[in-house]
Amino acid sequence: QVQLVESGGGLVQAGGSLRLSCAASGSILSTNVMGWYRQAPGKQRELVAIITYGGITNYADSVKGRFTISRDNGKNTVYLEMNSLKAEDTAVYYCYANIVRVGVRTGNNYWGQGTQVTVSS
Repeated sequence: QVQLVESGGGLVQAGGSLRLSCAASGSILSTNVMGWYRQAPGKQRELVAIITYGGITNYADSVKGRFTISRDNGKNTVYLEMNSLKAEDTAVYYCYANIVRVGVRTGNNYWGQGTQVTVSS
């Protein structure tokens, strides 16, 4: 079994900052791509940022220059530093990871339970 546990969401004023964390645990052999998606009410889930094991990153245009994704491979943990937050960043943020489990040859996609980020204007 593999679990992704997120933390760090909450309520913040526009212009403020939050840091999300997501730790993967279980019978993990290796963790490939990790990242963050978000889903606002009435909208589809969308990519926020992803990061490869080697540290290559990709961001949604809407968060470039404001959000920074990073990871600690030794801890199987991914972070999302969010600065200059806007009301339109309000959403449930989901952690994502492609993980190869011990005894399994290929990676599978796993999701966290989601953490609410609310930005008040």
